[in-house]
Amino acid sequence: MRLTLLLAIIILTHFNAAGQKSTVRAEVSGVVIDSTSKKPLRTASVSLVMQRDSAYVMASITDGDGKFRFKNVSTGSYRLLVTFIGYRNKSALFTLSLNSAVRLDTLWMSEQGNDLQEVVIKQEAPPVALKGDTVQFNADAFKTEPNAQLEELLKKLPGVEVSRDGEIKSNGQAVRRVFVDGKPFFGDDPKMATRNLPADIVDKVQVYDQSSDQSQFSGMDDGNRERTINITIKKDKGKGYFGQNSIGAGRNTETNAMRYQGKLSLNRFNNRNGGPGRQISLVGQANNLNQQNFSLGDGSLPGGGMGGPMFIGQPGSFGNENGQTPTSITKVTAGGFNYRAEGEKVRYGKRAEISASYFANKAVTTTDQKSRREYILPGQSFFTDQSNYNRNQAFNQRFNGRFEFQLDSLTSIRLTPNISWQNVRYNSDLSNFSYSKNGDSLNAGETHYRSAGNGLNGYNNLILMRKFGKLGRTMSANLNTVLSDGRNTGYNQSRNMFYDSLGLEKVISNIDQQNRQNSFSAQNNLSFSFTEPLSFRQKLEVRYAWMNSQNRQSRFVFDKNEETNSFSIPDSVLTNRFAGTFTAHKAGATLQTQRLRFNYTLGFDVQRSKQLSDNLSQDSRIDKQFVHWLPNALFSYTFSGNRRARLQYRTRIAPASVTQLQPVIDNTNPLDIKSGNPALRPEYFNTLTLTYNSSESSGDRSLFIFANLNQSNSRINNATTISDNGARFSKPINTEGYWALNSFLSWSKNISALKFGLTLNTQANVSAGQSLINNLKNQAKTTLLGQGIRIQSAFDGTIDYGFGARISYQRASYSLLPQQNTQYWSQYMTADLHWQLPFRFVFSSDLTYTGNTGRTAGFNQKFTLWNAALSRQFLKGKQGEIRLQVFDILNQNRSLARNTTETYIEDVQSIVLKRYFLVSFVYNLRKFGI
Repeated sequence: MRLTLLLAIIILTHFNAAGQKSTVRAEVSGVVIDSTSKKPLRTASVSLVMQRDSAYVMASITDGDGKFRFKNVSTGSYRLLVTFIGYRNKSALFTLSLNSAVRLDTLWMSEQGNDLQEVVIKQEAPPVALKGDTVQFNADAFKTEPNAQLEELLKKLPGVEVSRDGEIKSNGQAVRRVFVDGKPFFGDDPKMATRNLPADIVDKVQVYDQSSDQSQFSGMDDGNRERTINITIKKDKGKGYFGQNSIGAGRNTETNAMRYQGKLSLNRFNNRNGGPGRQISLVGQANNLNQQNFSLGDGSLPGGGMGGPMFIGQPGSFGNENGQTPTSITKVTAGGFNYRAEGEKVRYGKRAEISASYFANKAVTTTDQKSRREYILPGQSFFTDQSNYNRNQAFNQRFNGRFEFQLDSLTSIRLTPNISWQNVRYNSDLSNFSYSKNGDSLNAGETHYRSAGNGLNGYNNLILMRKFGKLGRTMSANLNTVLSDGRNTGYNQSRNMFYDSLGLEKVISNIDQQNRQNSFSAQNNLSFSFTEPLSFRQKLEVRYAWMNSQNRQSRFVFDKNEETNSFSIPDSVLTNRFAGTFTAHKAGATLQTQRLRFNYTLGFDVQRSKQLSDNLSQDSRIDKQFVHWLPNALFSYTFSGNRRARLQYRTRIAPASVTQLQPVIDNTNPLDIKSGNPALRPEYFNTLTLTYNSSESSGDRSLFIFANLNQSNSRINNATTISDNGARFSKPINTEGYWALNSFLSWSKNISALKFGLTLNTQANVSAGQSLINNLKNQAKTTLLGQGIRIQSAFDGTIDYGFGARISYQRASYSLLPQQNTQYWSQYMTADLHWQLPFRFVFSSDLTYTGNTGRTAGFNQKFTLWNAALSRQFLKGKQGEIRLQVFDILNQNRSLARNTTETYIEDVQSIVLKRYFLVSFVYNLRKFGI
C-alpha cells in the first residue's frame, strides 16, 4: 500500500500544479447562425480545445436556438471549433483570465460552396462526433505518450476500457472486431491491430454495432450485432513504412532462469487519396513472458475432448473475474503477414477488394495448479484436494481471406474463407485425494496422461447480393460452411484406491490404456432473403434457410497386453463409433416500419428439424423430429439530446453437440467418468435485451445501460451420480427452470478542470438452474454484484496516469444442501503512471492489487503486482529506446480463482511468473511519404 500512496502523491502533486495554474472558473457561451438564411443552426458540434496543442477539453452541441454554453472552464487560452455537415468549419480564439461569464461574438457559418472572407480551418474534425449509431473520436484530441500503440489510445476514449490482457470493452460490451480503414486486419483478432499498430497514425476511431453482411445489404435489422471498432489512417501517414521492433533479455531473480522477448512489426501502406490502395504488414514475436500480441486460443482440437482429459486447471480454464491473471506460463513464437489491395480493373469485374493474412504460432504452456473442491450432496459432503502439472505444446496456423468482386453496378459477390490447422502434444500428471468433513479417506489416485493429435478447421462465407431498379428491393443468397477434422492418440496410466467406512483400502484400480479418437463434422447453412418496400416507411423481408450438420466421432480403447508389451486388447465397453445428423428447414417473414423518431420490426419463423443419432457400435438409431415457432421483435426509439433506447426479443435453437450425444464412457479420469446422452433435445431459448445509450455534449458525458434476460425449459445440464467413496459419473440431460439476468451500467464524464476522464461501471448478474444429483433435483442460484471506477488522464507532455478499482460480491445457494451456501468478496485495483523526465528519460509503472475474502482456508490472499521500467530515448524523433524493466518487484505475483457449479465449489491456485528483470532495445520505424 506504500507504493499506492507514492503513486498517489505523484499524481496529486501533478493535480496541485495544474490547479495552481487554473483555479479560476468561467463560463463561455455563444450562438451559431447560418450566414445566408440568418437562422440558428441546431445540433452543430461545438468543441473547446487548447490553443497550444489542440488537446481536447470539452464539447457540446447547439440547442434549438443555435446557442451553446460551457460551464466551469479553467483560465487559459482556448480555440473554439464549430462544425456542421455541409458547412465550412468555424474557429475562434480567446483567452480566459477572469472569473466571469464570457459571451463570444455571433459565429456565422457558411455553406461549403460559398467564398468566405473570414478565416476558417478546412476539414477540421471535432474531438467527438455522433453520426447515427456511430460514435467517432478524433484521435489528435486524445494525446498519448510518444511511440504509444493503438491500445494506449483506446484507453483514453470515453466509455472504452482495455484490460491488461488486451480485451476491449465499449460501454460494457466486448469488442469482437477491430477494422483498419473498414476492412479486417489479420482476420477477426482485435489484438493484432491494437498491439501492432502505432497510435500516431490514427485519424479517427469509430465505435458502432456492426450487423451481419446480409442485414447490412438488405437494410433489415436482424438483431445480430457485434460491437466493432474501425480506425481510419491519416492521409499523411497512409503512405510509408512504420512499426515497432524490440529485443530484450534478462533473468529470473529466484531461479536465474533466462527471460527473453523479441518483437517485429513492419508495415508498408500505400494508400490512395480515395482510400486504401495496398497495405502489407509483417509481424513476429518470441518470448517466454506470457506476452501475446494476438489471441492465443486454447490449443484444443476439433471434436471436443480431443486434447486430453478435462482436469482441473487445463490451459485456459481459469482466471480471475477480470480475465487478466494468467494461470500458467507460456513460451510463444509467432509470425505472420497481412495483405490488402484494391484494384481499379480486375478480370472478373470492374472493381475488386482483396485481403488475405497468414499467421502461425507455437505456444508451450506449462500449468502447475493446486485446488480444493467441495462437493455438495444430499445428506453428505466431501472435499477433494488435487494437484495437476501439465505441459501443452500447440502449433497453430491460420489463413484468413476476404475477396469482394463488383460484377456490375447492381450485383456483387463476397467470399470470406478462414482455415486453421493445429498440432497438439499434451502431457499431464494428476494426483488427488478425497475425504469427508470428518477427515475419513474416500479415495486417492494418480493419473499420468499424454496425447498427441492434429486438427483442421475451415470456415467459409459466400454471399451474393443483388439490387434491382426499384429502390429498396434486394435479393441475397448466403452460404455458410464449417468443416472440422481431428485425430488424437492418448495414453492413460492411472492407479486409484477406494476406501471403506473404516478408512481401509477396499478396491484398487489400475488402468494402462491407449485411446484413439477421430472426429469429423460438416455444417452448411444456406439462406435466401428477398426484401420489398411496401411504402416509404415500411419494408417486408421474406426468407428461407436450410441447415445441415453431420458429425462422426469414434473412440477406440485398447488395454495393454503385458506379454507383448503392446496395446492390443480391445475394450468393447469404452469403444464406440457414433454418427449424428441434424437437418432443419426454416421459413419466415419480417415487417419493418421506420418513423422519424422510432422504428420497429415484427417477425416470425417456423423451423422443422430432424435429429438422427446412430450408435454404429451397437447398431441402434434414435430418430427425433421437432417443430419450433420462433417469433422475434425489435423496437428502437431515438430521444432528443442524443439518447437512444432499443428493446429486442428473440428466440433461438441450440442443438446438442456430438460429444453430448455420443453414448460412450470416457474414463480418462477414473474418478470422474463421463458419458453422452443420445436422447437429448435441442435447447430452446427466449432472450429479451434492453439497451439505452445517452451521450451529452457530443460524448463529453455518456450513459449506457444494458440488460439481458435468457430463459429456457430445455437447457442442457448435468445429471451427476456420486458414490459413497467419492467416485463420480455424469451425463448431460435437458432441464427446466433455467433463467439468467445480466445487467450492466456505465457512466463516463470528462473532467476538464482536472484533465482526466471518469468512468463508473455497475454490474448485477443473477441466474438459476437445475441439475440432478443422485437422482434428486438441485436448484442452484448465483448472484454477482460489482462496482468499478476508472480514471484516465490526458497526456500533457509530462505525465500520463490511470487508476482503476473494482469490488465484487458473489453468492451461491443450493436447495439440496443450504448449509453449503457460499459467499465471498473480491477487490481489484490498478494504477498506471508514465512520466516524461528531463534528458529524454522516461519512467513508467503499473501496479495491480488483488484481494479476496470468504474462500477456503489458504485461498484468502492479498497481493500486489508491481512492474516498473526506466527508459532512455534517443535518435531523431525519439525513435530509439533503451529500457530497463522489472516485473513483480515485490515478488508477490500469484493466481487465485473460484469456480462455482451446481455440484461443487472450487478454489484454484496456480504457479505464475515471478520477479525478473529485462533489458531491451526498442526501435520505432517511422518513414512516411515514400
